[in-house]
Amino acid sequence: MSGVFAPNPNDPRVIRTRQLILDAFMWQLNHMDFHTMTIMDITKKATINRATFYAHFPDKYALLEALLADAFMEYVLKRVDARARLTEETVQELIFSLCDYHESSNKCLKKYDSVAPIIEKNIKKQLDDFILQLLTQGNPHKDQKTLEHAATLLSWSIYGITYQWNQEGRQESPSALASKIVPLIIGGITQLNAAEAP
Repeated sequence: MSGVFAPNPNDPRVIRTRQLILDAFMWQLNHMDFHTMTIMDITKKATINRATFYAHFPDKYALLEALLADAFMEYVLKRVDARARLTEETVQELIFSLCDYHESSNKCLKKYDSVAPIIEKNIKKQLDDFILQLLTQGNPHKDQKTLEHAATLLSWSIYGITYQWNQEGRQESPSALASKIVPLIIGGITQLNAAEAP
């Protein structure tokens, strides 16, 4: 036994405490920079002790991921069916999902720019896994490594272009952005679909 307390996620007290921590963290994110924030800042606002915090989260980075990155897939699944194939329409909806996510995060967090690079890795991984799932459904006999490379290429491209769109002030609509990007991406998908599996 490691001696680490693992709270029961279904216990109403645990749910309330977790929500207290998330609310306190969100408040802190809107009033101070993530990098200068301490666990003590969060626990003080949540009116809990440090041991309680650590029973729920190993550090503030895990807390940040729980707050923002987990919500990311909700944006994707609102627009894209997880059983779909990767098509022009699906790619367009993925771009819209990421634009929605960045825009919403900007509205929810005054200091979103300071935390976005931290959660980028997690979001890219979730997007990569999701795109791989879509590619595999559409190409069940293709070489798995080729599909994995294609998923990484697509996820990083889609994330990167929408992140840049957000950083530059969202000067064009998501549909205008998608109309420029989707044809470039679809060219690669068409080649993948046409290529023979080794």
